[in-house]
Amino acid sequence: MTIKIMLVDDQTLVRQGIKSLLSLSDKVTVVGEADDGDQVVQHAQKALPDVILMDIRMPRCTGIQALELLKQADIETPVIMLTTFDDHELVMQAIQTGAKGYLLKDVSLDNLIAAIEQVAQGKTLIQPAITEKVLKGLQGMQSDFQSFEKPESLSEKESEILRLMAAGYSNREIAGAMHKSEGTVKNQVSNILSKMGVRDRTRAVLKAIELGVI
Repeated sequence: MTIKIMLVDDQTLVRQGIKSLLSLSDKVTVVGEADDGDQVVQHAQKALPDVILMDIRMPRCTGIQALELLKQADIETPVIMLTTFDDHELVMQAIQTGAKGYLLKDVSLDNLIAAIEQVAQGKTLIQPAITEKVLKGLQGMQSDFQSFEKPESLSEKESEILRLMAAGYSNREIAGAMHKSEGTVKNQVSNILSKMGVRDRTRAVLKAIELGVI
């Protein structure tokens, strides 16, 4: 079944670029477009998308303000925020307001489709704050983790926390985003480190990237 997508971005060329990229996949189809957040409700009610891809920064009505408008209109369509840079404060606000995650705009088609499918299934995603250029640079490098066996399977919540860790968020910030106590998050981070077989957060993230866990 094809996933219906609505694009929201004030830059026409960006919208056209994302639309052209998505057209290369038979798993999704673009059913609506808006050039600012203040049009989100109107277009969402008309197009009935399964997932909304929305710019986090727009001139008249930001992506975060648009999330509030969707909530007020009782529209529960999952939203993925798109950003061209790593803005932790805005991303945290977006997640707290109801966004299902965020992606950097340099994401590849395969990763974008995978993210859309994940969110369409009711899951949350957080892309590590590492662009694909950096990941490509890591390929072929000697890894400290090559001798390690694959870690124990992480729960869905632990995977979400690991993605937030990869994005550089503190336990307090993770707790705020996931509506948990800081103590609960601290315990879950300890469980993640234990399952990953590492001593600290940085090694957990590096090992997760090496093994394709995140």
